[in-house]
Amino acid sequence: MEKMKRRAALASLGSLSLGVSAPILEKGEVLQAPYSVKKTSLKTDILVVGGGTAGVIAAIQAGRAGRKTILVENGSQLGGTTTTGGVAFPGIFFAWGKQVISGIGWELVQAAVAMNDDQLPNFSIPHGKNHPRHQVRLNGQLYAMLIEEKCVEAGVQLRFYETPTKVTPQKNGWLVQTMGKGVIAEISCNQLIDCTGNAFVTSMAGYPVLREAETQPGSLMFQIGGYDFKSLDLKLIQARYQEAIQKGELVKTDFRNNIAGVLRSAGDNISHVMGADSTTSETHTVANLKGRKALLDTLRFLRTLPGLEKTKLIDMQNETAVRETFRIDGHYKITHADYVTGKMFDDSISYSYYPIDVHDENGVVPDHLNEGIVPTVPLRALVPKNSRNFLVAGRCVSSDRLANSALRVQASCMGMGQAAGAAAVLANLQNKSPLDVSIKEIRQLIEEHGGIVPVSQ
Repeated sequence: MEKMKRRAALASLGSLSLGVSAPILEKGEVLQAPYSVKKTSLKTDILVVGGGTAGVIAAIQAGRAGRKTILVENGSQLGGTTTTGGVAFPGIFFAWGKQVISGIGWELVQAAVAMNDDQLPNFSIPHGKNHPRHQVRLNGQLYAMLIEEKCVEAGVQLRFYETPTKVTPQKNGWLVQTMGKGVIAEISCNQLIDCTGNAFVTSMAGYPVLREAETQPGSLMFQIGGYDFKSLDLKLIQARYQEAIQKGELVKTDFRNNIAGVLRSAGDNISHVMGADSTTSETHTVANLKGRKALLDTLRFLRTLPGLEKTKLIDMQNETAVRETFRIDGHYKITHADYVTGKMFDDSISYSYYPIDVHDENGVVPDHLNEGIVPTVPLRALVPKNSRNFLVAGRCVSSDRLANSALRVQASCMGMGQAAGAAAVLANLQNKSPLDVSIKEIRQLIEEHGGIVPVSQ
């Protein structure tokens, strides 16, 4: 009996102590239990992983065609290279006096140009060996908001801050597990589209992927100011720059050994981050650290030079944009010869137009296409070997390195994204795998949504 009284007294004391130590709550405040990870199960017709250039267009195409669509993006906004990466010039849409890439991507580009009161290039004037003349310059952040709006209007469910952790085949589709901030989701889908740019989902699904022993450098986009370029002593600046490189204070590959170019362009697309890889959080962290360190070191150096004492950073992207990582091993690999001869395939579903554009430690010298050549992309290059209910779109398209250096640009990825979205829609409706769908029907659906499909001359 005494023991029971003692226990009751201790319990009462414990309650009193807890009451004394507990915080005094303000009006409206509520004590919450520790947060637990939420687990959720979702079902959709089409799942697109990667909300970059190709993924956005694929998702909008699927949503507009009436399919239930989920788009998973591991970052905070859509648009990828064009927005987060800062390469806000997604050309090229016109070739040899005619438009070759249109549809949903072109619609969104035009919307961003109009809302920012920008001007489109005069596409009737040939660009010759200076293809940037036909680049469309966008306000990247405005574009990010517009494409997000278009996704929502198309009924696409957006899931930011999530990344796939497991990809498992099912009887009639896929089960993809994703993890995000406080959330683990299991998403069951009929058709799966990998638009990660790194063939990340393809690899997780168990299909082989390809990679070069040495990949192209990435770029950290930025803008600098605070100086008068015309008044600078470039000869002196270049000499001091070479001295800093020889001393190990700067690295010549960081800015293509071209400090005059950095100053002339006031930043922009001149940074080179060697070995930049966005495949995992660890590799992308390294790319970001390298890019930012190179810029910071160079800014400090510039401010020691005559005429550059007030050099300042005006803007910088949040992350390093990446050009090349993994590609799928598809049913067909687009070769350099295919690309530069404009080969027309029986299953061509989109065009591409850009010079061969391989960056290396020395910079880049574009290899332009011969007059009249417009390359095409076959559906087979968007489908991994031995896969079912699976597509890719974007720079991880099945291709050799030289062809990929041109196929990777945004306009071409937009064309591929719309084609992949259309193929996934029809495959879902017909309960087929994408390669079993009629090419004629895929082309027809693309055209119904404003796209341009390859035709034999």
